Amino acid sequence: MITRKITASESGKRLHRYLRNLMPNIPLGQIYKMIDQGKAKVNGKRKNQNYELAAGDELTLYVEESQYEEASKGQKKTKYIGVNANIDVIYEDDQLLVVLKPAGMLTHPDSSDQKDTLVNRVHAYLYRKGELDSQLFMPATANRLDRNTSGIVLVGKTAGMLHQLNQWIQKHEMEKYYVTIVEGRLEGEGTLTGSLIRDEKSNRTLVAGSKGSKAIGANPEQEKSATTHYRALQQGKGYTLIEVELVSGRTHQIRTHLQSIGHSLLGDVKYGGKPFAGVNHQLLHAWRVKLPDGREFRAPVPALMRSTMERAGLSLQQLQGEA
Repeated sequence: MITRKITASESGKRLHRYLRNLMPNIPLGQIYKMIDQGKAKVNGKRKNQNYELAAGDELTLYVEESQYEEASKGQKKTKYIGVNANIDVIYEDDQLLVVLKPAGMLTHPDSSDQKDTLVNRVHAYLYRKGELDSQLFMPATANRLDRNTSGIVLVGKTAGMLHQLNQWIQKHEMEKYYVTIVEGRLEGEGTLTGSLIRDEKSNRTLVAGSKGSKAIGANPEQEKSATTHYRALQQGKGYTLIEVELVSGRTHQIRTHLQSIGHSLLGDVKYGGKPFAGVNHQLLHAWRVKLPDGREFRAPVPALMRSTMERAGLSLQQLQGEA
């Protein structure tokens, strides 16, 4: 008989998924069989396979210790030794961590196996605080930002909070606002709804029906709906400071939609923008997030964007007026 106490970080995880992570060397079908036969009980009682575990629950497995040891071999154990743990924390409690991602940093490791990513720094930060106490649930980001996009990233420290964040995003119940600088004079506000298509070879997103999408032979089955609201805040010397609300969350959505109406992001050479004062990538900042539970988080505009705004005849006063 094996007994385990469910930790706070594991709370919210479904029973069958927890057992699958706990014993990676046995098939999922056998996990279901264990639950059905009462060989995996919670607080001494049989539970449905989809039961959501809570902190403090006591899980009892009615298996031989030797069988358990064999089934649990291969659990991931990472010590995060030598991993940079420096992150800018905007907000933190027992379940939620809100951090500021700088431009130039990946949110997650990519095919280049880069280790200095935001999620690795978050794990190292929590590990050194003694809060990465489980090998069965790893805190994860609910949203991700492109390498050269800065701003707010939400991290679920528990399985329950991560699930809640993902639900809010999927149901479009979370409000996500960005600030950026676009070329030309853009006035008022509007909504862009052009469906998008990804071209993985060029790592670009295209508006369905555009010349580019036709050139790669895209078809309607590849189209993904997308909605972007924008609002002009201030006009400068051939540029406009705008706030964008991202309703859906497609890759490069803001950059593609604004290019489609002739207002590429300043410096965004991949999507038609021209370099400006040494800036040759998008200046896009996820600056404000509103959760359905009433909480709101804001991230200060980075220094490069502030200095570029000044050169383009823009100021932060209008943005600060939104605070």
